Amino acid sequence: MRELMTGNEAIARGAFENGVTVASGYPGTPSTEILENFCRYQGVYAEWAPNEKVALEVGIGASMAGARALVTMKHVGVNVAADPLLTAAYTGVNGGLVIISADDPGMHSSQNEQDNRNYARFARIPMLEPSDSAEARDMMGLALEISEEFDIPVMLRITTRVAHSQSFVDLKEQVTPSLREYKKDTRKWLMVPAFGRMRRASLGERMERLSRYSGKTPVNFILPGDKKVGVITSGVSYQYLRDTLPGASVLKLGMTYPLPAGLIRQFAAGVEKLFVVEELEPYIEDFVRGLGLNAKGKEFFPETGELGAAPVRRGFIAAGVIPEEASAPVPQYQDMPAVPVRPPVLCAGCPHRGVFYALRKLKLVVTGDIGCYTLGGLAPLEGMDSCVCMGASIGMSHGIDMAAPGLRGRTVAVIGDSTFLHSGITGLIDVVYNGGNTTVLILDNSTTAMTGHQDNPATGKTLMGKDAPVIDLEGLVKSLGVVRVRTVDPLDLSQLEEAIKEEVTASGPSVIIARKPCVLLRRQTGSPVTVNEEACTGCKTCLRLSCPAISVNDKKCSVDPVSCIGCGLCPQVCKFGALVAAKGGGAGA
Repeated sequence: MRELMTGNEAIARGAFENGVTVASGYPGTPSTEILENFCRYQGVYAEWAPNEKVALEVGIGASMAGARALVTMKHVGVNVAADPLLTAAYTGVNGGLVIISADDPGMHSSQNEQDNRNYARFARIPMLEPSDSAEARDMMGLALEISEEFDIPVMLRITTRVAHSQSFVDLKEQVTPSLREYKKDTRKWLMVPAFGRMRRASLGERMERLSRYSGKTPVNFILPGDKKVGVITSGVSYQYLRDTLPGASVLKLGMTYPLPAGLIRQFAAGVEKLFVVEELEPYIEDFVRGLGLNAKGKEFFPETGELGAAPVRRGFIAAGVIPEEASAPVPQYQDMPAVPVRPPVLCAGCPHRGVFYALRKLKLVVTGDIGCYTLGGLAPLEGMDSCVCMGASIGMSHGIDMAAPGLRGRTVAVIGDSTFLHSGITGLIDVVYNGGNTTVLILDNSTTAMTGHQDNPATGKTLMGKDAPVIDLEGLVKSLGVVRVRTVDPLDLSQLEEAIKEEVTASGPSVIIARKPCVLLRRQTGSPVTVNEEACTGCKTCLRLSCPAISVNDKKCSVDPVSCIGCGLCPQVCKFGALVAAKGGGAGA
């Protein structure tokens, strides 16, 4: 049976077909849909963990018990999981253990575009890279086999284009899952220094065997062609290359750590000019050059951003491989007026909007975090000053408090409910423990919204759809030693502003929980706001809310009745009473 699948769906299918029974991860684009698809299969267990470190530890435990396990995360999540990752290379596995690193070249939904091929080399674990959905499914099975044969975790690296593009996959029957026998072995699993040194030596031996395997595995292969040009490539870059130079000789690398030195030398000897086409860093190119081979790469192909057929073509034109066309037909659409760029905005009725409007109005220094609410830092809201990584807002605000007394009483940290549970708790502990004065706003919208409304420990549901205990954020925060804790409705601006003013000037740490469900989860049914055009002066203050339902036409405010959900926020900012909330609407509706 053949089915059209995204790369993420294919990985989930490959895990199911090859007997994976335990999967854990943290949602993050472009990896999220892997577990959302895997959990639908019968006889498996899947979960959202509070963060990637915990997810990998769950996977290590399942592997230790003898099960085949899958752990998923986006590229920056590997940073969070790095602590257990590097030691897991020492301990090795029992049941096969595969870690998905979903990289994001071009930063479609990420704060950086780190190249996680370097993590495989850093941790000394094998890495596989599929170029389409069929390979993603097949390499999932291969990764599990390699993991068990070589007693080591395997990283399967995909990129946004592979994760979300579709291609055909030939479905297979499930391999009947079975637990490998668990045997107590402290020398293998208990990483005290004496045992760690032994496992470090074992890792070296395993890597030597893997290097030999890399030279003969069928996922590293030579595609014969024109011997004038030879190209080494991997992952989705292979697809761009085949579109651009279909007749070239190609060394296609499906296993990119360890790299096959012998095969690379063999390929290079058979071509006149050698090129490396790869996204992001010159990872393969540096290795090839280290073998003493004259390979061309990043001088012609970009080191930043997502690659594509056009950049590859431009690179080969610059290298003199493809003749530059004297002229090309201009598509008719190029004669049409340019369409204005539409920047991302918070949804109409989003409960975060009032928070950032208030923070900007109060002229506070706002350390921010990762989530939908990061959009609150963009114009016209401009209510956030920083965004570094998951959980950074609280520690950064504490650092400002300790470093700049002049900013005390003017600084707050903003973090979402899921992000707080991911990595904000320890930052708040640090504030309390060290006598800080940070005010933290936890924006509780009852979901992990930015990645598609996944559940988390504060929502009362698991990935498998089962009821779960709901984390009491107020109780949790108080248990950490925070005395000043209050909950507000973020759509009630007066209540919100009063709470912020009081807490930022109070002595000691404080937490404000701004609680309102995501509007896409529980859409309000109130009537839309109406406009009294006679009262409207065209001052455009309402546009400061950055609500997609509000516009100004002919110097008068206009509210789109289809987009507006009647949250009641805009009437609170209009000084002239021109915006009128429906009866029963507004804050708290």
